[in-house]
Amino acid sequence: MLQLDATDIRILAEIQREGRIAKTALAERVGLSATPCWMRLKRLEKAGIVAGYHARIDWRLAAPVTTVIVEVTLGGHRQADFDRFERAMRAAPEVVSCWSTGGGVDYVVKVAARDVEAYQSLVDGWLDREIGILRYVTYVVTKVVKDAIDPPASLFAAP
Repeated sequence: MLQLDATDIRILAEIQREGRIAKTALAERVGLSATPCWMRLKRLEKAGIVAGYHARIDWRLAAPVTTVIVEVTLGGHRQADFDRFERAMRAAPEVVSCWSTGGGVDYVVKVAARDVEAYQSLVDGWLDREIGILRYVTYVVTKVVKDAIDPPASLFAAP
């Protein structure tokens, strides 16, 4: 694991806020000259801490999108059962996120579908393919209050 200092955290916070920031502007915001700032950024990228740069698109402004959160409990709890389910989740483009959880359910899945009917068709397909689902509970998202992709870099700054 790469040791991060306060300057690394400031660099990460800035590119998290504005991924297309110019090198010189980034250096200015974090208090470095351009070359050392660029070298630090390249080190963070090479270490995999900066996993990529992406555009955040609000598809709801272009087309109807229904977001659904699903709690999934599997019927079996052998490694093969988890592997089969996880392969199906990775293969489904509608699955935006899938988290294995401890507690009352095995997985929490975030699905983006055209509408509730498209979502139900997706789940029906999973059930037909017998990927191990014993029980699922569906929550249709009615309003997005906050939807951050990653935790803020400031969480990792020294107290």
